[in-house]
Amino acid sequence: MREIQMVDLSLQYENLRTEIDGAIRSVLESTAFIRGPEVKLFEEELSRYLGIKHVISCGNGTDALQIVLMSLGLKPGDEVITTDFTFIASLETIALLGFKPVIVDPEYGTFNISARGVRKAITSRTRAILPVHLFGQCADMSGIMELAAEHNLYVIEDAAQAAGAGFIKAGGEVLKAGTIGNAGTTSFFPSKNLGCYGDGGAIFTADDELAAKLRSIANHGMKQRYHYDDIGINSRLDTLQAAILRVKLRYLDSFNMARKAAADFYDEALADAPLVEVPERSAFSTHIFHQYTIKVKNGLRDRLKEHLAARNVPAMVYYPGPLHLQKAYRYLGYGENDFPVTSALCSEVLSLPMHPDLDQEQLNHITGSILEFFETI
Repeated sequence: MREIQMVDLSLQYENLRTEIDGAIRSVLESTAFIRGPEVKLFEEELSRYLGIKHVISCGNGTDALQIVLMSLGLKPGDEVITTDFTFIASLETIALLGFKPVIVDPEYGTFNISARGVRKAITSRTRAILPVHLFGQCADMSGIMELAAEHNLYVIEDAAQAAGAGFIKAGGEVLKAGTIGNAGTTSFFPSKNLGCYGDGGAIFTADDELAAKLRSIANHGMKQRYHYDDIGINSRLDTLQAAILRVKLRYLDSFNMARKAAADFYDEALADAPLVEVPERSAFSTHIFHQYTIKVKNGLRDRLKEHLAARNVPAMVYYPGPLHLQKAYRYLGYGENDFPVTSALCSEVLSLPMHPDLDQEQLNHITGSILEFFETI
């Protein structure tokens, strides 16, 4: 059996080697390493794929969040609502700019924040909502957008884990993750469903005026060379990464279909496993399974992880601790028991290997090892 990886980037590269090497060689021969033509081409192709007017590429997903937050005219102390159960970048960028992060618990089943939870957190100082489409499916964007309209709030979607996922509106229209709010952001970190071979990120918006400001902020605040209309930063996607992403974008849907097939197998194989809960799939979102994350009950998560490691099956805990309890964010004043759903998730979640190239032998070994564990306890 081939060695099992959480994300098998080596095999993916082998499968795409000819196209990837050709794309890299083309950039090397052109020597247009910064803002080369591949960057604009990638932005245009991603824009068409997403069905959104503007794609603004940048240096990474964290920069993408920061650039959007910088563009909205928020003032120090203004509140931005986000989730307690995610990677730190969402909270970090809010705090870094002097705004106040307001944390809410996600739903236990989907891992995503709900409109109901957000509504309880809105105050007179609230200016924006930052939902994270966690593990590969969308949060309830209809409910969140209704709340935003009611309270005149911005919505910034963190779609870094949902590249290609679709939000299904009540009438059946499907919109890509990241294209529903005022702006959406993503990361092209190598392990993402659409990942490059270094750092990279992008912002999406349908708003012409906002797009111009986002491009300016990402380029030192310049709309015209050496004329600085905005306070900006230096954040750009390099040409080599854009060339690689152009190749991989062509395969994104097929990669996501392969992930879903693996997830379907996991669901069926683990359906009757005691003390295991497979991921809940929202009725209003497709799921592209950036992670396949089970919940392990009765305090057995860490023992199962050790059991899998002994059988050469990697597994990861995303995320081991609530954000509101991290040392850097204690100043927000939250108590240890303020977010019980997040606390429960942090003790139960376990992500299994998930990538497009999992074969049947590997899947059988992974699920067989899990079932074996519960037969022995």
